Formats: sequence, C-alpha cells, structure tokens
Amino acid sequence: MLYYLFDFLDKRFDFPGAGVFQYISFRASLAIITSLVISMVFGKRIINYLRKKQVGETVRDLGLEGQIQKQGTPTMGGLIILGAILIPTLLFAKLHNVYIILMICSTIWLGLIGFLDDYIKVFKKDKQGLKGTFKVIGQVGLGIIVGCTLYFNDSVVIKEKVRNNDEVIIDGHVFEGNVDSKNLPKYSSQHKSTITTIPFIKDNEFDYASVLKFLGDNYRDWAWLIFIPMVILIITAVSNGANMTDGLDGLATGTSAIIGATLGVFAYVSGNTVFANYLNIMYIPNSGELVIYIGAFVGACVGFMWYNSYPAQVFMGDTGSLALGGIIAVFALAIRKELLIPILCGIFLVENLSVMMQVGYFKYQKKRKGIEFARANRLFKMAPLHHHYQKSGFHEAKIVTRFWIVGVMLAILTFVTLKLR
Repeated sequence: MLYYLFDFLDKRFDFPGAGVFQYISFRASLAIITSLVISMVFGKRIINYLRKKQVGETVRDLGLEGQIQKQGTPTMGGLIILGAILIPTLLFAKLHNVYIILMICSTIWLGLIGFLDDYIKVFKKDKQGLKGTFKVIGQVGLGIIVGCTLYFNDSVVIKEKVRNNDEVIIDGHVFEGNVDSKNLPKYSSQHKSTITTIPFIKDNEFDYASVLKFLGDNYRDWAWLIFIPMVILIITAVSNGANMTDGLDGLATGTSAIIGATLGVFAYVSGNTVFANYLNIMYIPNSGELVIYIGAFVGACVGFMWYNSYPAQVFMGDTGSLALGGIIAVFALAIRKELLIPILCGIFLVENLSVMMQVGYFKYQKKRKGIEFARANRLFKMAPLHHHYQKSGFHEAKIVTRFWIVGVMLAILTFVTLKLR
C-alpha cells in the first residue's frame, strides 16, 4: 500500500525521496525491520492474551527431558508469524504482482488449516486435532490452485538466455546460432514455459513437458498432467516436513529462517537480468518482488525466536508450522528452484524420512517377529529424528543449534549448485 502512495507522490508531485520506494532492496529492508518489530513488540501482547485465555499446550509424557515443564506454554503463536509476514508485505510489496498474490493466498490458506487444527486441540480438547485426511485435502487444494496459477496465468513467464546454435524468437524476429552476441539481447522475449532449475547439471534446466514426448508433437499441451501433481507433492511434503520439525524450541523457526534467507537470494538473482546473466540462470520477470515477501518471512521467523528460543515462552503450533513449510514450497516453485528443495530443506526431508522409516521398520518387524520384538528393536529411539537425539541424552538447546549448523551448511551447498555443474 505504501508503495502505491509513494509511487503516486513521486510521479505526481516529484516528492523528495519518494523514488526510493522503487528499489526492491530498500522495500525488502523495510519489510524485514517491520516484521521484526511486529513479532517482537506485538508478539508479547499476543502471548499474554493467549496465556490469559489459557491457550496452553497439552503435552503427552513421552519420557523426554524437560517435556513436562512445557505443559501449559501458550500455543497458536503462529499467529504472530503470519501477522508479521502479511502486514509488511501488504505495506511494501506491489500487490498487483501475481507472485505476491499467490504468496499471500498461500499464507492465509495454510494458516487457516493450521489454526483450525490448533483450535480443535485447545478449545475442543481433542488431542488429535484436525484429522490428517482434512489436512491433506487442504494441502492438495492449495497445490491445485498454485499449480494452475503457475501453469496457466499469462503473467507467469520466463526469458531464456540466447545460446549459440539456438533459434530464438525475440520481439518477433528470429535469430539463429553463431551470431555475434554483442548485437543481440541477452534473453529471448518472455514466454510461458514449464522448465525449472536442476542442480549439478551444466545446462541446469529441466522441462516437465519433456516427460510426455512419447505423446507426439502436441505433448506440451499435456504438460499440466506432470506439473500440477508435482506441485501438489512438493507443497504437501514440505509443509508436513516443517510440521514434523516443530518439536523443539526454536528448531523449525530457525531452520525456516535459514531456508528463507537462501530463497531470498535466489529470488533476487532470478529477477535481476545482470545477476541472472552472470550466473547463467533463467531470468524470471517480476519475480524480484518476492524478495519483499521473503524479507518479511525471515524477519518474522527471527523475531518469533525472541520468544520461541529455549526455554520457549510460546509455541507456534500447526498455525505456524504448516504455513512455514507451505510458504517455502510455494516460494521455491515460483522462482523455479523446487528441485533444490531436497538439499536446501534437508532438515525437513530427514525429519520426514525418519518418521516413515520408523513406522515402516516397526510394521516390518511386527509382521516378521511379533509386536514385542518390534517394540524392543525400533530403528530410532524415537521419531522424528530430533527426539532420537533427545532420547540419546543430548540437551534440547544443543540439538537445535547443531541442526541450525547443518541447515547453514545445506544452504551454502545450495548456493554452490549455481556454479558447480
């Protein structure tokens, strides 16, 4: 909103300093500062309100150190994160940008699913919360909306770099390979495409449509059959991965902040022709505006850690954790870096896999040697993985810090994929 105000003042009255709002870096900085202020200043008031309303966490005794002390800690603190993301975005971003609209809708959508789950747990006293089936339906629904928007919306386009031996149509003119690049634009005209970034490959682009080449010359018309299910899978997996990771004070929040900062860099270089050309990556017009959103996201996570770090004064609940994972997934899809998620979101992936392996191994041993043997010979002492380390005697704060360190290492490895091909 403030962007449009200052844009009007700059163009209509040549208001001194108003033009600075045209710079993404300036607005992103304001978004970070504002989200930090909202989450740290107003966060305390929300925590006090939740405590007054007795919106406390119900903890099952699993024999973990320090677990019982968490009983009654205010939950649903994800409302702080959501507010600290949405308010700066509404203030400083271009609200007509399709990517910003998509991120706002995704944030609200997943926030509502998580809020409903927490509401049932806290106020209806149902420990199971929202049934898993309904959660998945909500995630799939969002996946369909995001997939259809990215596939069909005319504003979601890319510009491909002109290479030798390529025939490229630029503004209606056909250019063929081995032409002096100095006399050519660096990028083709913008167009719809289903290509995405794939790590560790020289020409690091993968086209979802290429999977359907066996259908004949019109195979691209059916690319949505591959693309949309892939979007649904990614959003569901990452959202649930963040939800699994939210088991220790500050773990999911800190990990999400690291991932968000990394995605912010990718969004900035993908939306900037100079950096995209230097790094030899696809240029995505208008995607740079996402830096404002992800700035608010990182600021919200860091600000929330003021109260969520050990010992936590508030838990985010599913209101926050489901939203954080979904936001990361949708953002990565928007900037076409979703195939980097297994590396960048390695913490989420391992947490998810640990649960799947634990359940699968238990069922296998139960069928093979009986339930008593299966209980006595679990693959992990407890799943998700962070609880395994708790059972092994590591202090909660040490586990969280070490997971953060691993998250930073994975973020650096993700950056390296830009040049290591």
